[in-house]
Amino acid sequence: MSTATIFQIHLALGYVPWLLCLSAYGWPWLKAMERVEALRAIALLHSFRFFGLAFLIPGVVGAQLPSGFAVSAAYADFATGLLAMLAFVAVRQRPLFLLLVVAFNLVGAGDLLLNYWHGYALDLGAVAGELGALYAIPILLVPLLMITHVVAFHLLARRQDRPAEAS
Repeated sequence: MSTATIFQIHLALGYVPWLLCLSAYGWPWLKAMERVEALRAIALLHSFRFFGLAFLIPGVVGAQLPSGFAVSAAYADFATGLLAMLAFVAVRQRPLFLLLVVAFNLVGAGDLLLNYWHGYALDLGAVAGELGALYAIPILLVPLLMITHVVAFHLLARRQDRPAEAS
């Protein structure tokens, strides 16, 4: 099996366990919270996206990793992480908090979609080994991050600021 095929399988299957986890544990937990607290929990998770800057460290990633992928992924992750941190601490200023939540979700989801496009356009699967130690990011973390962006957008659309009725 080629490296590209294995990488594609990993990308697709990375979503399965996170969706199972979300359906069994995450969604019931988040749905029972007030909207702001649920969004704050998601912001805390995305606060760790500063780690994406590691795509710029030689030795952590291989020299043949396409710079068109690495630079974009690194800085957009960094921006998303900073916006998420700001949202987390701005929780007492509701309008600012919600603005920052929208911002980190738009930047973060856009980043992930752009990274998928760059990965396809630059044939990242063929050189997936160049991701080095960061191979786990697109396989294990990106699915979780994308799923939580979708959940955050859903929560932002929810009008009530009270826990949802139990189903």
